[in-house]
Amino acid sequence: MPADWAKPNPLGVAQCPIERLQEDEVDALTSTYSLSCPAHGTARVRLSAFRVLERLPGTSHPAVYRVRFACGCGEEHVGLVPHDELDWAPLGLTPGRTYVNLMTARHDDLAAELTSLALRRIEAGEWPWSFFCYLEERPRPVTPSSFLILAPGDGALGIAVRCPVCSSTSINVVTHAHVDFPFWNDSRVGVVEHVFDADALRTIESFRAELGSATFDTRRLELER
Repeated sequence: MPADWAKPNPLGVAQCPIERLQEDEVDALTSTYSLSCPAHGTARVRLSAFRVLERLPGTSHPAVYRVRFACGCGEEHVGLVPHDELDWAPLGLTPGRTYVNLMTARHDDLAAELTSLALRRIEAGEWPWSFFCYLEERPRPVTPSSFLILAPGDGALGIAVRCPVCSSTSINVVTHAHVDFPFWNDSRVGVVEHVFDADALRTIESFRAELGSATFDTRRLELER
């Protein structure tokens, strides 16, 4: 397995300031989240830069997630991301941005165009994100709020996902693009041949240790149409 996954992460969370997403927090065209960096003010990071996601207790409408992410400054910080921004904003469904339609030379609503595109792809049986549930032995559609821990290593990305159907936790190994870009969906992913308890992967260190010693199988990600 990639050696990087077996290395402990020395960066702690206690000293990291917690900040909310900033204005224009999610850019659907670049698939980036805008979060606060103590050193540079603003950091634009993709989903694959997230390391740990945890829903805060007692929050609803929308729920809020505490996200630990790897920043371009070389440190890790913690931010707060509302559920709707985490799951749906990357699809560009929020109105307010326009683009120049070269056919009409008019400014058209970007959200309407992206919403139409997303609906067509979902109706065709595609889903913005997917993973392979080991307990159910099948691929499942998923949204980023089901991601628990992400860890990079040797060009790939290990990701622990809680299944939205059976609530079991599976570990997949995917490309960065698989999580960064909606509707990318790797045709094949690595799957750890084990079902994990909810508390078994509480820290990124325990997750890296599991990845470093795990046995993987390759599974196809073909959602039922």
